[in-house]
Amino acid sequence: MNKDKDKSKKKSEVLLNTLITIFTIAIIVLIGFLAYQYNKDKNSDENKLAYTDLVKEIQAGNVEKIEMTTGSMSLKVKMKDVEKEKTTIIPSVQVFSELVQQKVLEENNIELETKTPSILSQIPSYIFSILPTIIMVALFIMIFKMQGLGDKGEVYDDTERKTKITFDNIAGLDEEKEELKEIVEFLKKPKKFTEMGAKIPKGVLLYGKPGTGKTLIAKAIAGEADVPFISMSGSEFIEMFAGLGASRVRKLFDKARKLAPCIVFIDEIDAIGSRRTSNSGAESENNQTLNQLLVEMDGFSSEETIIVLAATNRPEMLDKALLRPGRFDRQVTVPAPDLVGREAILKIHAKDKKLADDVSLYSIAEDTAGFTGAELANILNEAAIIATKKDHTAITNADLDEAVKKVTVGLEKTSRKISDKDKKLTAYHEAGHAIVSQFLPTQTAVKEVSIIPRGMAGGYTMYKSDEDKYYISKTEMQEKLIALLGGRAAEKLILDDISTGASNDLEVATQIARDMITVYGMSDSIGTISFKDSDGQINYQMFGEEMQDAIGKEVKRLIDTAYKDAQEILRQNIETLHAIAKVLITKEKINEEEFNKFFA
Repeated sequence: MNKDKDKSKKKSEVLLNTLITIFTIAIIVLIGFLAYQYNKDKNSDENKLAYTDLVKEIQAGNVEKIEMTTGSMSLKVKMKDVEKEKTTIIPSVQVFSELVQQKVLEENNIELETKTPSILSQIPSYIFSILPTIIMVALFIMIFKMQGLGDKGEVYDDTERKTKITFDNIAGLDEEKEELKEIVEFLKKPKKFTEMGAKIPKGVLLYGKPGTGKTLIAKAIAGEADVPFISMSGSEFIEMFAGLGASRVRKLFDKARKLAPCIVFIDEIDAIGSRRTSNSGAESENNQTLNQLLVEMDGFSSEETIIVLAATNRPEMLDKALLRPGRFDRQVTVPAPDLVGREAILKIHAKDKKLADDVSLYSIAEDTAGFTGAELANILNEAAIIATKKDHTAITNADLDEAVKKVTVGLEKTSRKISDKDKKLTAYHEAGHAIVSQFLPTQTAVKEVSIIPRGMAGGYTMYKSDEDKYYISKTEMQEKLIALLGGRAAEKLILDDISTGASNDLEVATQIARDMITVYGMSDSIGTISFKDSDGQINYQMFGEEMQDAIGKEVKRLIDTAYKDAQEILRQNIETLHAIAKVLITKEKINEEEFNKFFA
């Protein structure tokens, strides 16, 4: 049955594409013909005869023959003693006929021939008259094609009926896998649950930042249960025409009922599941689509064994109706992996890679705190590319280190020429960051300092990866501010000037200071207040304009205090600052061991 529908759909698509092609060719041919006629007429100006000149020629008796076509304003004129015919456009057929007939009757020296126009001669004008209609029809067909009208919502040709991915392909999410195993059990043995009176969740919402493995988990559930996996993105439901999004939702669940037991996966569900509004237009269409989704999730029974999985990076944007019991009543956070998880993920992605004996995946896992599974996979891929470029027989630890730098900071630009002035400024700037961090207890150790441009940065100070933390203290955030402003402080202290090189440092520092006050309640003067509204957005007007001014003053105080502390640390270590900057200007790069020697 489904195969017959797929064949019918493909035939419809072929027919539709054929029609569009025919219309396109017709338009091109017509435009070419009109261009030919235009050029032909343009090149025959010497054979044209003005109407006033024609009257004079008739009166002078120089006209031998006139050929008229019924309904046409164009005449063919044969002059005496001239071989080529001339063409004349007349203003009025009636007036001209009276003139010609008078001359023919009175002088009888002009041959008048009247012709009926042929069908072929009328084709260009006929086509030209219907050209706008042809173009409009072609455009509408193309729009309908793009919007999904042509296939009546059947948009699931690429659906994965069965996925071979299982939980063995996922690492670093052990607790999440355990929580979702009951979904697999229900799909395999639904009677086991129903006989006990248990109701399995209809919907499971997976949320976390991009790259954490939400889609992979959804596929793994289908693979473990060995059931069809129907996947769509939330953006595929968004359409220009009213009702199309809702129609696609109905088609999706109709298909799911026919394939049950199965899994329906909607990626980026926030595209259609965001909070409903009363506005018109596109937002109204989104509201209809969301309403239809809610209706469909309420409409299928537990006997149909359909599990709806959805993924989003922004759970705070979803409509509350989606999250109530009976719909997406189970919500699973998919976090970035911890140290153990990162090592396990690296091992999975390293299975098809040639690794040298000196490679320590644990060391790479230590240096990549906060990285997602997708980012870790990218690091190994970049390392493989780097090793290939260097003609290595296997991926070395140096290749992996370079891959981490490339992913986190950017590509090293060794060929870029830097002036001595900029090199000096960058050296003191990065040395300032490194030295200030060295004297802040909560900050991690310096791993590398470089003045070689990478990505958008003119230089960089790389720190050893921080341990996995669930919480950050006020002291840590304050010292982070000091470390960020160390570069600007060094510029001012040594060069008695400042540059644009600290723009990103200032941006990050200001954001941290603002979050300390408005999100975490770490300001004594403002108090333990959160300025987040129900949508998760910072609303500075919640407590009036006076509070806004107070927040601005407190942010400035935190930044100013951190800046003064950074300057003080550098003043106390001025000789070390000069020494490190000098080495950077010469060598362009200092590793962890070389850096620590300055403080031995």
